[in-house]
Amino acid sequence: MAEIIQKDGTWTFDGNTVRIVPGKDKGVSLLRRTLGEIAVPLEALAGISFEEGRKSGRLRLRLRDGADPLLGIAGGRLDDGSEPYRLTVEKDRFGVAEYLVDEVREALLLDQVDPGPVDRYLLPGPALPITVGAGDATVSFDGRRIRLEWNWKTEESKSSGGPRTLVLGDVAAVEWLPSAGLENGYLRFVVTGNTSATSAAPKYDPHAVDLYGFRKDPLMALVGAAVAARLPHPLAAPSPAGRTPAGELPGTGTPGAGPVESPVTASEATGTGAGAGAGTGSAGGDDHDALLRRLRELGELHQSGILTAEEFATAKRAILGRL
Repeated sequence: MAEIIQKDGTWTFDGNTVRIVPGKDKGVSLLRRTLGEIAVPLEALAGISFEEGRKSGRLRLRLRDGADPLLGIAGGRLDDGSEPYRLTVEKDRFGVAEYLVDEVREALLLDQVDPGPVDRYLLPGPALPITVGAGDATVSFDGRRIRLEWNWKTEESKSSGGPRTLVLGDVAAVEWLPSAGLENGYLRFVVTGNTSATSAAPKYDPHAVDLYGFRKDPLMALVGAAVAARLPHPLAAPSPAGRTPAGELPGTGTPGAGPVESPVTASEATGTGAGAGAGTGSAGGDDHDALLRRLRELGELHQSGILTAEEFATAKRAILGRL
């Protein structure tokens, strides 16, 4: 078990999951506090790093492309304060941060986690139901229906039709863009077959929220992520039916279920710069024979030159620690 507690939050790693709990300090962003605790499974990670600074450092998790619906909807546009996979580390805790990095990297190497993109969400997205009021509307989502209720700031041509309710099955995609400078942002639900509304500016689109750059605007990204998590994954091959049933997380077949384990493929060992060869799935911590088999496999990778002596020693130490 590795754990680091900071004003910014607490990160804990138990060998299988990095658990992120946002701090209660007033400097922690509203988005992170609203999102709450995040459990990141090892298979969702592409890497981890720690960057030292003169007064403080920064822990950073790098997720596999397509693993998290929030990162997918944000498209790299979350500001540093709202990014949930970064942790500011005080100087006297640098050693603890480096230890956590070593533990996660050893686990990634031992389990041969592929750092490449995935075609299913490995994190469930924000909890439901979710309601956010920002810009010219309040948006609610319960897993099956999206409701947009307008406020006094809404353009009359948009609000005159009254509140809008969208069934999840009618939504083809979700778009979120934060405001920048004098440009407004928006949250837009792209409705199947309705190209005319999509081409309209968000302030006139009855399926969009116009955002003005106020404090609560980033929370609309959480609504977008909650909806996106229940739509077909953008990297997934089309299913025979054409879409995932409403309220069901893609790839699970169960409403609100977590990720489904996938076969482990040969990949570059994340965070070490070395390659990991083909093998079986994770060798469970209590399976003595599986651990010995994994140790033999890593020995063969070392002998063939795929793993360096240092990388093999690191992996061997991790395995022996589980025996």
